Amino acid sequence: MPATRTPERVPTRTPDRIEKSIELRAPQSRVWRALTDYNEFGAWFRVKLDAPFRVGEVSTGQITHPGYEHITFNAVVQAIDPEQYFAFTWHPYAVDVAIDYTKETPTLVEFHLENTTAGTRLQVTESGFSDLPDDRRQEAFQSNDGGWTQQMKNIEEYVAQNL
Repeated sequence: MPATRTPERVPTRTPDRIEKSIELRAPQSRVWRALTDYNEFGAWFRVKLDAPFRVGEVSTGQITHPGYEHITFNAVVQAIDPEQYFAFTWHPYAVDVAIDYTKETPTLVEFHLENTTAGTRLQVTESGFSDLPDDRRQEAFQSNDGGWTQQMKNIEEYVAQNL
């Protein structure tokens, strides 16, 4: 009987970026306001932010999503290009209050808006997962990948209800 070969296990590599896109049936100006007005952002993102977004400043607030209320939202606003581009950096899936995530390289979250015949295309990209520590990379990527899927649904519902 011939010897059976055990297939070699090739380690899977965590992708560096998450990309999500959705077409919203709303004018670009409306989607922009939902993204960059800190109260509106908080309503669909499920966070109570402390102050308006300002380039170069830290944006903080309390997460309001059930089960995550113990987490503080912390992001540094990187860019605001009216009605086209909004970006911030943050520490992805920073949910363990016993860990100091500030020692890690943050990921970059970018929102791009584009006019379409039906409304506005919104694309979110989060990149930089390859710079996370090995023991956190896969979990952070998987959590945020699912999180962005849900957040795209959240903003779609929010904009539709608040035209």
